[in-house]
Amino acid sequence: MELRKKVARYLLGAVAGIFLLMLLVVGVLYFYQDKIIQLFLAEANQHIKTKVAVEKIEVTWWEQFPQIAISLQNVEITEAVPGSTRPLAKLKKIYSTFALWDLLGGSYQIREIHLEDGTVDVRVLPNGDVNYHFFQAADTTQGGKLSFDLQHLGLKRVHLVYADEHRSQRYEVQAHNLTAALEVEEPVITIKAKGDAFIHSLNVQGGEFLKQKEITLASQLAIHIQRKQISVQPSDIQIGKAVYQVGGEISFGKQTVLNMTAKGKNTDVQSVLALLPPRFTRQLAQYRSNGDIYFEGTVKGEVSSRRSPFIDIFFGARGASFYHPDYKEKLEALTLEGRFTNGVQHSSHTSLLELRNIKGKLRGKPFSGQVLYKNFADPYLQVQLKADVDVAHVLGLFPVAEIRSGSGQMQVELAFAGNIRAFKSNPSGAAIKADGEAVLRQVNLQFRKHPTAFRGLNGTFILRKNDVAVSDFSGRLGDSDFLVNGYFKNVLAWAFLKGQHLRIEADVTSRSMNLDQILAASEKVAAVTAQEEGKSAKSSAYAFNMPARLELDLNASIGRVQFRRFRGKQLHGQIRLKDKVLSTPNFALQAAGGSFKVRGSMDARNPRIKVSSTATLTDIKVDTLFYVFENFGQTFITQRHLHGDLSAQIDSDIYLDRQLTPLTNLVQAEIKMNLRNGQLLDFAPMQKLSAFIDRRELSNLRFSEIRNNFYIQGRTVYIPEMEIKSSATRLSSISVSGTHTFDQEMDYRVRIPLGRGPTKRDKDERFGVVAASTAPNPNLFLTIKGREGNFKVAYDQEKVKTKVAADLKQEKQELKQLIQQGGKKEEKKTVKPSTEYFDF
Repeated sequence: MELRKKVARYLLGAVAGIFLLMLLVVGVLYFYQDKIIQLFLAEANQHIKTKVAVEKIEVTWWEQFPQIAISLQNVEITEAVPGSTRPLAKLKKIYSTFALWDLLGGSYQIREIHLEDGTVDVRVLPNGDVNYHFFQAADTTQGGKLSFDLQHLGLKRVHLVYADEHRSQRYEVQAHNLTAALEVEEPVITIKAKGDAFIHSLNVQGGEFLKQKEITLASQLAIHIQRKQISVQPSDIQIGKAVYQVGGEISFGKQTVLNMTAKGKNTDVQSVLALLPPRFTRQLAQYRSNGDIYFEGTVKGEVSSRRSPFIDIFFGARGASFYHPDYKEKLEALTLEGRFTNGVQHSSHTSLLELRNIKGKLRGKPFSGQVLYKNFADPYLQVQLKADVDVAHVLGLFPVAEIRSGSGQMQVELAFAGNIRAFKSNPSGAAIKADGEAVLRQVNLQFRKHPTAFRGLNGTFILRKNDVAVSDFSGRLGDSDFLVNGYFKNVLAWAFLKGQHLRIEADVTSRSMNLDQILAASEKVAAVTAQEEGKSAKSSAYAFNMPARLELDLNASIGRVQFRRFRGKQLHGQIRLKDKVLSTPNFALQAAGGSFKVRGSMDARNPRIKVSSTATLTDIKVDTLFYVFENFGQTFITQRHLHGDLSAQIDSDIYLDRQLTPLTNLVQAEIKMNLRNGQLLDFAPMQKLSAFIDRRELSNLRFSEIRNNFYIQGRTVYIPEMEIKSSATRLSSISVSGTHTFDQEMDYRVRIPLGRGPTKRDKDERFGVVAASTAPNPNLFLTIKGREGNFKVAYDQEKVKTKVAADLKQEKQELKQLIQQGGKKEEKKTVKPSTEYFDF
């Protein structure tokens, strides 16, 4: 009990003592505050040679306890450049501190300065002048009562910018909480720095280093004022888990000269890439690594706009893994040795990057290789690669934008050596050495722009310089199969250089080919194309786009081919493609019971695809032809109306859009036709003639042959007058001419012979006798006008007038001959034509 009371009394006494001491300090500060501020201002005026604006100055004891602080609030210091009003620093608070016992002695030494919440903007001007020499030494002080003896500098939430316009350098750092201990022993200043910061960017001559990185710093350096040299003791800079040990010397006289070494510990791919400018690492920035990644290097020499230091860095990996965080695949058991140096000339001409003894595994399958890249100004590249990989795993680690997914096995062995400039100018030149082999085994690929996948791809590709020999490359695309043997020429240049063409010379064989699937577009592509063309996605099921830099010279042999309703077989011929023009000199196939031969071209250089061709049709079943081509978009005469064997020659110019839809207003064609052994079944206009001919004969009108030339232009089919020799007893010969538009507007003229001598059918209550009984061949002239399902059959007045005039002329000639012969001829009677339509 007594002990407790004693302890309580001691604690109470201590608290009371501290409280009294605080009251004493507050009291002293209260009485001496103005004096301390005046001494501080007087001493500061002796050292500061630029304008300083301060909103408020006060002395506090609690903000930097146990130090007494002179607090300056909302401070702006103008940079030390003659005539400039630009601020060197803008800070919310600056604390200059001294020890508590300085109050008792009456002599104040400012040993620490703390900067908080603001910006410090340091510049080196193009002429080499600096803006930060605002503090100068002074021979006297204000009675020796207050002096500066800086031993500590603290930064909290201060944005630091250093811009050297003379050397094209800019450093931008956010100091979270940095402290620097200063020891001054003339002429050397020793600084020990420690703390956390965020590096926005370190930009050296256009190259950005350590961009957007949090770092932890623990360093010690000595600044030799007279020698203008900074000695960096082994210091640690931590970025994430990686720690970099840096040491050496920096001379900052007329030029900056480095003699530095660096070594990485606990590093990975990400931390190493963080040291380099993004333009060198952009393709690899998302990748990560695990395992032992190491490096060490040396930097020696002058750093200026005219010279670069010597750089020599060794790096490597032991049992590491390499992967992308968004994908499951990774390179495992990765081992390599590497070196980067800028060479004896410290320039891009002597720079070298070397990767040796590369070994690793991808899903248990090994790979190995070597890489040498030297003379960055005129690069020479040497690559060796050997791998046995799964396609899905490769795409998982290194995704390709055009490919959605893949599977199967691929064995690759590749070697390349040559000057890049020489390769660009002449990829097949003697200076380039390239050879290798790739073997595909049951590879499947699904492309993003095509709904149907390539399946079962097998084949061997042998690289020799710039060309690839293709042996037994086979596979399937939907219902289609293919087998390719030949050459892919200019492959490397096409794959790696812009503007290069790929030429394929090959024999292509197929048992079956489904063009509906081959030309089909994915739903996304169809929707985009339809929007561009102003169509529905359904109507844009095809997407026909010829690659601009692909050339083809193919010998094709296809057993069966399918496109919409079309079915063909034994297709063979040459296919050529150059500059987006597809052509064939001798394409032939069998279809619709006969044969097709085509020569022509398809020009896709413009948005409108132009197809110019000469097609020869031999013994084609005309009803099958109408079915295959969907009755050519009309219902007036269909495959159920017309039978026969068609032979024809068609010369045409047809225009299509990218969905292979014909632009009918631009179609031009000449058709030389011969239709044999024909039948016209239940054709509506013929049924309208039942007033003259037996309906049973009209329902199945047979004819031996039709010959004529048709012309198509401006969405109209022009039919010159042609004679149809019919099997009907009353219609042994019919003459037809006229036009038929793509909008199904008809304008036909028909001549029907009615036989010799008048009959019951030769009379009509309105027309009387059509032709006199003595006429050798009385005829009925009709017109058929209107649209499908709504047409009229009428008497052809114009044709009758022409016929009457011709007959009168002939009779006049005959009469003249009779008079000359002394004989007589009976006058023929004609009937004036009517304008009324027939109502059958």
